[in-house]
Amino acid sequence: MRKFVQNIVSFSLKNSLIVLLGTFLLLAGGIYSYIHTPIEAFPDVTNTRVRVITQWPGRSAEEIEKFVTLPISKEMNAIPNKTSVRSISLFGLSVVTVIFDDHVDDFYAQQYASNKLGNVTLPNGAEYSIEPPSGATGEIYRYIIKSKLPIKEVTAIQDWVVERELLAVPGVADVVSFGGEEKTYEIKINPTELHNYDLSPWMCMKRFRRVISMLAVM
Repeated sequence: MRKFVQNIVSFSLKNSLIVLLGTFLLLAGGIYSYIHTPIEAFPDVTNTRVRVITQWPGRSAEEIEKFVTLPISKEMNAIPNKTSVRSISLFGLSVVTVIFDDHVDDFYAQQYASNKLGNVTLPNGAEYSIEPPSGATGEIYRYIIKSKLPIKEVTAIQDWVVERELLAVPGVADVVSFGGEEKTYEIKINPTELHNYDLSPWMCMKRFRRVISMLAVM
């Protein structure tokens, strides 16, 4: 070992120009790597995962577990290259998370889970969606809207105002809301008045949709 070190020192003294040039090359390479190395505040160290979120308003956690979570979890267990399936059942909400091996990419996981969901028969009124691919900070924030307004008005504010503003924030992929009651509009058509104004039901519906769209934007 001592002889090896002596040979290195001897070579460096005899070829100082080569050593100096190599030192400058290493310095330049280090500076270049430092400048171009990507830095993330929250590096993604989690495995590939797919999260299936199902809403069934007005149902208890027991009903969600029996009729929604269990059928979806059973179907997700048949996906190859998965490591585990986890689930959470809340009032009106089911969340099933499928964890995959490290070598599985997001596209494969999302596509396979979507195909498997086509084999699941959910109860009437239950609607599922697959969360967009995200890292360790997927679920970043939870909030509750409280107001003295009717629950339908609060839900409309969430769907048409709050959700749109949050989706406009850079880095926000999706906003998942649950609870509340959906606001509906009922139209009663008077055939006599339609005839007097020379209108058809289709024209009335078209104008009504245009008014609703304008109100939603406002």
